[in-house]
Amino acid sequence: MISIDPAMQSDHDNYKLLIGSVVPRPIAFVTTLAEDGVLNAAPFSFFSIVSSAPPMLSVSVQRKQGVMKDTARNAIATGELVIHIVDESVVEAVNVTAANLPPHESEVALAGLTPVTSESIRVPGIAEAKIRMECVLERSIPLGGSDEASPACDLLIARVVRFQLAEEIYEHGRIHAAKLNPVSRMAGNDYATLGKLFSIDRPQ
Repeated sequence: MISIDPAMQSDHDNYKLLIGSVVPRPIAFVTTLAEDGVLNAAPFSFFSIVSSAPPMLSVSVQRKQGVMKDTARNAIATGELVIHIVDESVVEAVNVTAANLPPHESEVALAGLTPVTSESIRVPGIAEAKIRMECVLERSIPLGGSDEASPACDLLIARVVRFQLAEEIYEHGRIHAAKLNPVSRMAGNDYATLGKLFSIDRPQ
C-alpha cells in the first residue's frame, strides 16, 4: 500500500485523489435565480442524499479562490433551488453549463435548455431532465479552507418540497434505473453510464 499524508501535499493533489477514489459520483444539475431574475445553472458531483424524513439532499459548492459561486450565493439569497438528476440525454448540454459566465448571463440559454415553471418554488427547472426536485434551502454551511474567514466550499442542505418525474421512469413508487439512464462523474473529463447491475441479499 502507498501511504499519503494529505497535509504533506497540495490541495490540488488531494482533490485528484478524492475524485479518482470516490467514484462514480451522481451529478446534481442545479438551477437558481439571481437577484436580477437571471436563471443560473451548473453541475456538481459533490452530491448526495442526507435524509428521507424529510427528504433532503446535500450539494457541496466549491469556492474559487475563496469567492462564493453563483449557485451558492443565489440559493442562500433566495432560499430556493432545483436539483436535477443528469442522464445520458442531457449530459452534453449540462456540460456546456459548466462554462464560466458572468452572473448576468444564463447558462440555460447558452446550453439551449428549456426552463419550466416549478410548482412549489419560484426557481424554474429544466424541462429536458427526467428528474427534478424543487427544494428549499434548509441550511448552508461554509467549510474547509485555511481559516474560518476563507472557507473552501459552501455545503448546501436542500429539502425537497416537490418531486417532478418523467412518467416513463416511474413504476409503482420506484424509479426505473434503466429508463432513467443516469450519468455519473469520474475523474478528469471522464463520465460513466449505469453499466452492469447485480444484487446481493442483505444479512438478516
